[in-house]
Amino acid sequence: MEPNILSIIIGTAALVVGTILGKLIFTKNTKKKIEEAEQQSHTILREAELRAETIRKEKELEVKEKFVQMKSAHDRDVMQRNQKMVEGENRIKQKEQSLNQKEGNLDKQLKENEAIKETLNRQIEVVNIKRTELEKHQEEHIRRLEKVANLTAEDAKKQLLESLRNETTSKAMVMQQEIIEEAKQKAGKEARKIIIQTIQRTAAEQAIENSITVFNLESDEIKGSIIGREGRNIRAIEAATGVDLIVDDTPEAIVLSSFDPLRREIARLSLQRLVADGRIHPARIEEVVEKTKRQIDDQVMEIGERTVIELGVHGLHKELIRMVGRMRFRSSYGQNLLMHSRETANLCGIMAAELGMNSKLAKRAGLLHDIGKVPDEETELSHALLGAKLAEKYGENPAVVNAIGAHHDEMEMQFVISPIIQACDAISGARPGARREIMQQYIQRIKDLENLAMAYSGVEKAYAIQAGRELRVIVEADKVTDADSDKLSFEIAQKIQTEMTFPGQIKVTVIREKRSVNVAR
Repeated sequence: MEPNILSIIIGTAALVVGTILGKLIFTKNTKKKIEEAEQQSHTILREAELRAETIRKEKELEVKEKFVQMKSAHDRDVMQRNQKMVEGENRIKQKEQSLNQKEGNLDKQLKENEAIKETLNRQIEVVNIKRTELEKHQEEHIRRLEKVANLTAEDAKKQLLESLRNETTSKAMVMQQEIIEEAKQKAGKEARKIIIQTIQRTAAEQAIENSITVFNLESDEIKGSIIGREGRNIRAIEAATGVDLIVDDTPEAIVLSSFDPLRREIARLSLQRLVADGRIHPARIEEVVEKTKRQIDDQVMEIGERTVIELGVHGLHKELIRMVGRMRFRSSYGQNLLMHSRETANLCGIMAAELGMNSKLAKRAGLLHDIGKVPDEETELSHALLGAKLAEKYGENPAVVNAIGAHHDEMEMQFVISPIIQACDAISGARPGARREIMQQYIQRIKDLENLAMAYSGVEKAYAIQAGRELRVIVEADKVTDADSDKLSFEIAQKIQTEMTFPGQIKVTVIREKRSVNVAR
């Protein structure tokens, strides 16, 4: 590369010199000028040669530096590869040592297992010998007992069964007498139960409230508008309504989550208006939510007025009417509070009429008995005492106030209608299908049933089926006889009855199965 540059520089210098000489010839200058031009050309040539030599040396230095750099990089690569190879060899050696150690442990375990197997075989042989000796001793013992008692084994068994039968019969008679005495003591309660059968004339629908509401959309594109830029719209909705909005992959739907049905209804109506309007931003959201709240307040008042008119309850204070309307958006153990209160009021009116009492007063107390569950502000009082306080504040009859406060035995019953309210409240909540059972309680009751049966000797498996209405117990045929199965079924049923609380009745079935299996080879 350097010779080419040198030749170019020399050629350029020669061209310049020739040009100068030509100009000097054609301009007919003096000899002195020609000599000066020659000197200048020689000077230019020397400078060009010096410059070319300098460039050549610089290039040589650059080439040497690049060579040194490439060599150092190559040395580093070689060193790193050697280091990796050493590390790989070390890992391989460690794995070989670990494998050798594991192989030694396996050999040791195999030897120990062989020794244990031999020991077990010897123990099995000893057990078989002792079992044979025990059977011989047992047969000898039975023969001696028969000789002493002058009875055969079958005769002794018959006498034992006869004595057990007599003892069981006597115990059953005692139990029957106790039941009759207990029934006499509870005659008053039984009489009231007969009167309660009048609830058959009252049929109320049951609405199971949930903690979520699904808001359907026309398309998934609306979800982006509801969420807003950086989520500001959805945060504004949650802050204004107190409801959590769940926007997930569910097509064309948004989930509104809250334990307060009133808030969920406000959020649902507000979203419906916002989506229909199309203008969704924080200021508009606050405006729509406030407007919806006012509309819901009017709707609550309308529901309360319609309820008291349908039940024939007159003269209620406006605040009490508003609380009755708020019951529509509350639930108790999954049972709608307004439906429960209306049903209780109807039951109280019917029962009071059957007993010759003031049915209107009883119906009024039945409607208001749970107003303490819908307060405007939080309080530490129970709902029964709070309801009595509110009823007294708004000028209700003292009998109504006492019935509300005493329907959970938190106040002393001072009027005749108080026990009627308590009984009708229990009836409305205890009817099949009225309230849903908490899942954890249901699962725990099923486990307790199965664990109770598994605690008995000889029980192999236990299954609670038909939602806990039946308990099936599988016993080992070698340990439990048919007679023992009957006794076990009775004992489990008695233990369930005394130790557990359950709705309805539970059927206990003991299954004993004998299987004889042999293999033909």
